[in-house]
Amino acid sequence: MDKDSKIYLAGHRGLVGSALKRKLESKEYTNLIFRTHKELDLTNQQAVNEFFEQEKPEYVFLAAAKVGGILANSTYPAQFIYENLMIEANIIHASYKYGVKKLLFLGSSCIYPKLAPQPLKEEYLLSGPLEETNEAYAIAKIAGIRLCKHYNQQYGTNFISVMPTNLYGPNDNFDLETSHVMPALIRKFHEAKVNNEPEVVVWGTGKPLREFMHVDDMADACVYLMENYDFSEIGEFVNIGVGEDVTIGELAALIKEIVGFEGKIRYDTSKPDGTPRKLMDVTKLNGLGWKASISLKNGIERTYEWYIQSKF
Repeated sequence: MDKDSKIYLAGHRGLVGSALKRKLESKEYTNLIFRTHKELDLTNQQAVNEFFEQEKPEYVFLAAAKVGGILANSTYPAQFIYENLMIEANIIHASYKYGVKKLLFLGSSCIYPKLAPQPLKEEYLLSGPLEETNEAYAIAKIAGIRLCKHYNQQYGTNFISVMPTNLYGPNDNFDLETSHVMPALIRKFHEAKVNNEPEVVVWGTGKPLREFMHVDDMADACVYLMENYDFSEIGEFVNIGVGEDVTIGELAALIKEIVGFEGKIRYDTSKPDGTPRKLMDVTKLNGLGWKASISLKNGIERTYEWYIQSKF
């Protein structure tokens, strides 16, 4: 990518998209284009085609998606599968149709089977049943990976796919009904501290293991791959993660310390744990010359600071 290449960033307001925007701007890419959901409905094929015909982007970062935690995925599975399938199919097809030089599709670590061996290697895709609570979202993301693969096969396009681990950071969703575990815990501990509450309730047993990556690290990895590698070198997709995990209990204790909450943590074991462990194997990514640099503690401190500033 040249510094003045026309780059379309789909989903620029979300957690992932806003991090990609910051990264591209910091690297002095000057010709970035975006549209809000109000300006362009990505589930509408005609609208997407008209946008591509008019703007003719050379590079595309496909970060737009309908996302949420266990509760949202369990409550709205039809919306999750439909909206994500439509968004990725429309953008990937338009990228082929209007001659995009290179596209990066962002998937999710939930594509892997529920009981796949740990850490999760790229070749474990489709080797077993998915986690029931987010099956609809996972199937949509798997379809996106395969769309890229088969368009490359049939049409000679250069569409690459990356599968990030659990992400967190600025512009995350802190709504307790629809958020992921990290922002939910940051908000819960903060509000408990402000209101002098005696305890914070954490869903499940606290025993599941999870890997967390600051979204600025993820954005750095994506731009690095777009600048340096083609589909022929990457293969079907590459995991993006830090290669280390913590229990939900350890995460809760760390957030409690960073926020400065003095009370207790209580585990609500009537609530689901989800997958027992989810750690990405990042051997392939490290072999391509990239490693994460933001520690979990430092990343949470930065995120909590952002949360307080954005809230008040």
